[in-house]
Amino acid sequence: MDRGGTIMGPICRNKTTKEAVVQLPGSILITGASSGIGDALARLYARSGVTLFLSGRNAGRLASLADLCKSRGATVHSKIVDVTDSTAMALWIGECDAQAALDLVIANAGVSGGGQGISHGLDATRPILATNVDGVVNTVLPALKLMQQHGHGQIAIMSSLAAFRGLPGSPAYCASKAAVKAWGEGLRVRYASDGVRISVICPGFVETRMTADNPFPMPLLMRGDRAATIIQKGLTRNRGRIAFPFGTYAASWLLNILPTNLTDWMVRNLPAKE
Repeated sequence: MDRGGTIMGPICRNKTTKEAVVQLPGSILITGASSGIGDALARLYARSGVTLFLSGRNAGRLASLADLCKSRGATVHSKIVDVTDSTAMALWIGECDAQAALDLVIANAGVSGGGQGISHGLDATRPILATNVDGVVNTVLPALKLMQQHGHGQIAIMSSLAAFRGLPGSPAYCASKAAVKAWGEGLRVRYASDGVRISVICPGFVETRMTADNPFPMPLLMRGDRAATIIQKGLTRNRGRIAFPFGTYAASWLLNILPTNLTDWMVRNLPAKE
């Protein structure tokens, strides 16, 4: 039980009826909340009795999101924080936890090879890895330490189906998502005995500002609110890997297990993002 009396765990049992009752987290921190999946998750979790700690890069969009979540009854604290700044992130996460012990931390902030402010070609590698890998590490490590002290908590790491195979058009992005996928899967097993649940999220194409820059067709493109619902259900059930949609997941899985010579030929003509 946390400081506010919220029962932790995705499911508790009613001893009288023996029915499973879902307990949603009461204190949630989301990075990259000013757009895309982070925005959709904040909207989905916003309700009376919930405290949301939101960070993002765009002050205007973050403020609008905070107002919307407040209108739904949530207590909201928003802040512009650079996820690549480990000191600033540790300080912010500590401050948030002191206000309301964190039940769920979603390390969502990320960039792709395109879009405003992101360089292209080989020059894109460092900024992509800095945000998608270092930014995740800077979010997870402080949260993990606090949750170990509390004896409970849940961490969600945003990876991608791009993690299953390096693609010539986005090698840095694929590498960054593969790194956090493997890291999260290892952390899940290592810290389960401490009461910390860790899940890795691997979405396919979702309608976001990031995918809006993609100059190619995106199969099984999904709305942000639909993706958020799938993620929430997966986290509630403590699934280690939340990968969707099934068709794109199956294709990514096949690319991962087929012989390299064959998959090299299959992906060689894919368009470039970086």
